[in-house]
Amino acid sequence: MDCSDPASKKAKSATGCAIRRKPRILLAACGSVAAVKFGHVCRCFAEWAEVRALVTKSALRFISEQTFPKDINVFWDDNDWNTWKRIGDRVLHIELIRWAEILVIAPLSANTLGKIVAGLCDNLLTCIVRAWDYSKPLFVAPSMNSIMWKNPFTERHCIGIDELGISLIPPVTYRKANGDIEHGAMAEPSTIYSTVRLFYELKMQKNE
Repeated sequence: MDCSDPASKKAKSATGCAIRRKPRILLAACGSVAAVKFGHVCRCFAEWAEVRALVTKSALRFISEQTFPKDINVFWDDNDWNTWKRIGDRVLHIELIRWAEILVIAPLSANTLGKIVAGLCDNLLTCIVRAWDYSKPLFVAPSMNSIMWKNPFTERHCIGIDELGISLIPPVTYRKANGDIEHGAMAEPSTIYSTVRLFYELKMQKNE
């Protein structure tokens, strides 16, 4: 599997030796048919970064545990409560926020997009987004059918996430077997990976 990109050639010093630790990336998947590609997304990032993953209850309809790389810890909604028994215990969504340098939601469903803009936090992922430190990058790769993508609500919600400082990785357009043009499909995992990695590498260069 090739997830390489030009930014991968910039991660070494003049002596050819790696000089940076791996970035910490939190990947998330919502309940969209594009969630079948989430394992691919995880494998792309795992070649470059420390990765933890989380999936919503709806995403589990499309994802098999066998699709995840074995060395990636995967969390879901129940884990947020399983780690908390009494006041003073650690809270998983806060721990994940503290650990992660970048959050990537791919795919982002229309439902979760609406929740984010409304500030709702009824599962592990939306609790993380609600409490996220927006000085850290947050990328989303939407996935929905054409009718939902073209709906006025979606336009309003995209404006809302932009105001929050969330970076949108635009969905793609493709031609279906029957000739119809479909809009709103999630960008390819390699595109998502290269977008995030290039952003990180350029940011690191500015800080050097």
